[in-house]
Amino acid sequence: MRILLVLFISLAWVCDAVADELDRSAPNFVFFLVDDLGWADVACFGSTFHETPNIDRLAASGMKFTNAYAASPVCSPTRASIMTGKHPVRVDITDWIPGNRQRKNPKFAHIDDRDSLALEEVTIAEALKDNGYQTFFAGKWHLGNDGSLPTDQGFDINLGGIEKGSPPGGYYAPFKNRKLVDRKEDNYLTDRLTDESISFLESRKKDQPFLLFLSYYNVHTPIQPYKKRIDHFRAKAKTKFKDKSAPIVEHDGQSRSRQDYPAYASMVAAVDDSVGRILDQLDKLDLSDNTVVCFFSDNGGLCTLHKNRVAPTCNAPLRSGKGWLYEGGIRSPMIVRAPGVTKMDSVCEVPVSSTDFFPTMLELAGLEAKPDLHADGLSLVSLLEESGDLDRDSLYWHYPHYHGSAWTPGAAIRDGDWKLIEFYEYENFELYNLGSDIGEQNNLVDANPEKAKELREKLRSWQIEMNAKMPVLQK
Repeated sequence: MRILLVLFISLAWVCDAVADELDRSAPNFVFFLVDDLGWADVACFGSTFHETPNIDRLAASGMKFTNAYAASPVCSPTRASIMTGKHPVRVDITDWIPGNRQRKNPKFAHIDDRDSLALEEVTIAEALKDNGYQTFFAGKWHLGNDGSLPTDQGFDINLGGIEKGSPPGGYYAPFKNRKLVDRKEDNYLTDRLTDESISFLESRKKDQPFLLFLSYYNVHTPIQPYKKRIDHFRAKAKTKFKDKSAPIVEHDGQSRSRQDYPAYASMVAAVDDSVGRILDQLDKLDLSDNTVVCFFSDNGGLCTLHKNRVAPTCNAPLRSGKGWLYEGGIRSPMIVRAPGVTKMDSVCEVPVSSTDFFPTMLELAGLEAKPDLHADGLSLVSLLEESGDLDRDSLYWHYPHYHGSAWTPGAAIRDGDWKLIEFYEYENFELYNLGSDIGEQNNLVDANPEKAKELREKLRSWQIEMNAKMPVLQK
């Protein structure tokens, strides 16, 4: 009997050890997706007014991407690209859902696209779930209504993900979100979503790897100060700035010319506090050494609006912001920490896209690539390892819609350091060399007509190949 007991205990120990080893061999994933956070809104990317010590800490422990791009200058298309590894044109979600139909007397008719991510699309959550992962989603979804919510697209749990792009009740309780029941102790929405994420980490099944996707509603409008941090930034602005900054004219709109808005800075701080709490919890649960952490924003910061309206942030040295195909609208702060893969405080300057997360996560999980699914994404593992480059020559954007930022229909291509933007409304195009002009101030169309022609033809060929919907004159 004693011998059997010893054998039983030994067998149990072996099983636990094997389970632990399997758990370590299949990495967990934590994905932080921020809404409307600008490339320059983070201190480690250049902000001197906003304070992001926890995001900076994440960057110092992994790899910072300085040329990371959202596949669209607005939220829903980029979110679809992250979930599927496909360009927004390919999944027919090219505008935020349901899109802007408010413009008076538009030159071009509204282009109809999908109001939900098709259930036929395979998401990264489904791909991981099919391979034994627990999948948890909290926060903003904005990829469809009932029948097309996170739990319909591979997530086991959905807390707060609905069809809305901004928090229906604002950032303070009651949240008025049918997928997030209000609690008596609720206060700020980001704190609640962080609480739920930590609760998942504590209650998860220990013998399975997980995907935790924390999709913040911050820092999307409405701009509502984070009460825990607002006094600090009001005092900081009063000390730092002695005069008002004049807006920058941008076509039919105007851009904020510096970061000096305390309420917005406090909302950035709310995200940073949340990131810090999650990172600390990973450490506390001894999960950090086997958890890949990704940080990204779905588009650039809201910098440009129609004249006589003031946007909440400035993306300088980048031009313009959310809704625009200038760098300020599409370049995003991106960080990846992959234990055993990335080196501490490393930096990658290779242009990458939001479509690349899907194949990257598959490879990091030890799973086979599925190029028929993530058709436009490339694995970034060679970049994370600093062992190779990407087999990609160009990145493309197609945004044939009007937007509240004063953007009019257009498209863009980046090829090496060269970038061309086509404006259908104005029947012209602009050419920039980002290597020497990150702020896109020196239009080189007249100086380099052959390069402009080459890129314009390349962009048009891509649109034809992708069957992109082009603007049609209003009747």
